[in-house]
Amino acid sequence: MPLVTMRQLLDEAAKGGYGVGAFNVNNMEQIQAIMEAARETKSPVIIQASRGARSYSQDRFLYHLMLAATELYPEIPVALHLDHGNSPETCKSAIEMGFTSVMMDGSLMPDGKTPATYDYNVKTTREVVETAHARGVTVEGEIGVLGGIEDGHGAGVDALAHVTNPAQAEEFARLTGVDALAIAIGTSHGAYKFTRKPTGDILKMDVLIEIHKRLPTTHLVMHGSSSVPKELQDIINQYGGKLRPTWGVPIEEIQLGIKNGVRKINVDTDNRLAITGAIRKVFAEKPEEFDPRSYLKPAREAMKKVVAQRMTQFGQAGHAGDYAPVSLQEMAARYK
Repeated sequence: MPLVTMRQLLDEAAKGGYGVGAFNVNNMEQIQAIMEAARETKSPVIIQASRGARSYSQDRFLYHLMLAATELYPEIPVALHLDHGNSPETCKSAIEMGFTSVMMDGSLMPDGKTPATYDYNVKTTREVVETAHARGVTVEGEIGVLGGIEDGHGAGVDALAHVTNPAQAEEFARLTGVDALAIAIGTSHGAYKFTRKPTGDILKMDVLIEIHKRLPTTHLVMHGSSSVPKELQDIINQYGGKLRPTWGVPIEEIQLGIKNGVRKINVDTDNRLAITGAIRKVFAEKPEEFDPRSYLKPAREAMKKVVAQRMTQFGQAGHAGDYAPVSLQEMAARYK
């Protein structure tokens, strides 16, 4: 099955009332872990790469690994998504390379740190939508600013100071024509999201519900939605790590979001924790070990377990065979 557009995956998810995990990758082992989890759970999947990942993997390696994934797992619908494009040029370079979906994050300036004006966000996002839709490629936008920093991207602001305004979100979707909209409801990038289990005063699910009421046909996206399980933190700390106590987004809150229009859920930190814990365990228990395969295999397996669990929790499990892929050309014709 060729790479498919994210729009198709999210449209099908909306019909089925489930969410689709979007998992960040940097290397071969992470792609393999996601694809194995997708096969095990029979799930469609979104694999996403940030600018940092594209730089780390030199782009072409990443793209050819994704082509290998579609050859080896022909039964799995896979979208390749650019996470946090910082400018129209970055998005266009991803489209040229073969990404089937891009995010134009105009909520920040091109430095990926400074909050941008609303007008700038509308203008740059609209520009990317026009370019992408002509090629059948999906576009995700963002309104509001998330806290935290990941892969050099993020304002490092108080997550509650920039919560999305529902009326503005409605107008933004109309003016830009985005397929999916990332909203700020108090989540942050990275491991250190919350200093206690988040409640209604920290995680603004009421804002999400209001936005879904106003935008019933725009797919909503939750960024910074790793759950940061204590057991993964404990494994790292047991084998020499020094993570401070931290809380992520509880699965039940994500599931509430899915009931209210969230179709894409971004997960990165949980997989990083799983990989790091598994590697630390091998290093601690077998200090004589030096073959990378001996610690990357358990790392890959640990990530696969987390991804398969999320796929089941988000409801996408069992839906890989529901539909035939729609080509980019056909999507371009639909956008026209």
